[in-house]
Amino acid sequence: MGTELSLWLKFLNQTPIIVCTLTTAAIIHTRSAGVVYFVTGAVLCSALAKSIKKAIRQERPLKDSGRKVTYGMPSSHASACTFFAAYITMACLQLPVHPTFPSSIIFVPVVILPWTFMIVLSRVQLGHHTWPQVAAGTALGICCASFWFKLWVDDAAGVKTAAWEVEAMVRLWLGQ
Repeated sequence: MGTELSLWLKFLNQTPIIVCTLTTAAIIHTRSAGVVYFVTGAVLCSALAKSIKKAIRQERPLKDSGRKVTYGMPSSHASACTFFAAYITMACLQLPVHPTFPSSIIFVPVVILPWTFMIVLSRVQLGHHTWPQVAAGTALGICCASFWFKLWVDDAAGVKTAAWEVEAMVRLWLGQ
């Protein structure tokens, strides 16, 4: 890989900013406790990946990057973006569309799944991770999303019921 990144690698390298912006917009637009619950799961998944990294302490492929020492196993980028892709896909397939979204929102996986695949590939191409590191991050993201989604669908410990009650209170407070 030369010193100049291709346009698509530059774009994929900015994914955290793009995803945070889109996620914030979704929370503001929907004011949905379900969206906040989903984002909380993604943050917890990322925190779990970072904790596992600190426990495993496997180095990244780039040793002379001039950055502080960080670890790469599992890839937290891969786990977070895979969490997003898996959870959103399951939601589109199994949950009703939130009233603030158009019905065409169910086709989001058509965009998000290839985008996630490209992000995972880019982590290796950018030299941030090895294939086993992104594979572990991907597996972690899918497992976390599946677990978190099941908690929501099954209303485990009343999480969904409580979220709906909070959402109703917020809507009442906002006069909607």
